[in-house]
Amino acid sequence: MIEPVADPPEAPRANAGEGAGSRIRIVIADDHPIFRDGLRRLLNLEEDFEIVGEAKDGHEVLEVLEQQDPDILLLDLRMPGLDGLAVLQKLQYSKRKTKVIVLTASEDKNEFVQAMKFGCSGIVLKQTATDLLYKSIRKVHGGEIWLDSHTTAAIMRQFAAVSEPASAAERKGRGRAPLSQREREIVTLVAQGYKNKEIAEKIFISEQTVKNHLHNIFDKLGVSDRLELALYAIHKGFHETKEP
Repeated sequence: MIEPVADPPEAPRANAGEGAGSRIRIVIADDHPIFRDGLRRLLNLEEDFEIVGEAKDGHEVLEVLEQQDPDILLLDLRMPGLDGLAVLQKLQYSKRKTKVIVLTASEDKNEFVQAMKFGCSGIVLKQTATDLLYKSIRKVHGGEIWLDSHTTAAIMRQFAAVSEPASAAERKGRGRAPLSQREREIVTLVAQGYKNKEIAEKIFISEQTVKNHLHNIFDKLGVSDRLELALYAIHKGFHETKEP
């Protein structure tokens, strides 16, 4: 059964003037009760977080998402029954607004690559400092992808290891032409998780024009898909937005 989570006591809002909907609604999925309890207590200390559910395996995750429709799912990869990667696969084509942050003790880069391919918006290791976990939740909720520099570099190395190497001529020809301002803008939006149609609407061009730009960007940077482009952008700092 999914464990009910009592609403935390009402706390003052972090910013004056924000409404009741300003809290980030979070579900915790992990098979260790002590970890879930400790994480819930930590997150409840933040005024803009609200824990709305917990799950101890993948099947319960799907149930609690159906019931609560949270903003953020903190998902462990290693769970009994249906594991985290299987959950991500099932969520990949859903229309839910929930964004997934993988919160794991695993350091298996293959799993990280698969998690990103299946649509997770961030990866946080369990040994990460608490303040960085808080920051990752807020950044992902705001539409960004969260990977620390160590994890990004490791995933990029993993991509390089499994990708078919380009010929010397291809490598020499790629990356020479600098990205235009428009192309840099599109790279930033891809890294922030926007789809082609959303990018088109945001910068007032057609969806086909976005596709044309992406084709040119892939060719200039020598990447083969949106995930590699997003990882490149994170590595280069394209995805970062200025704090208010």
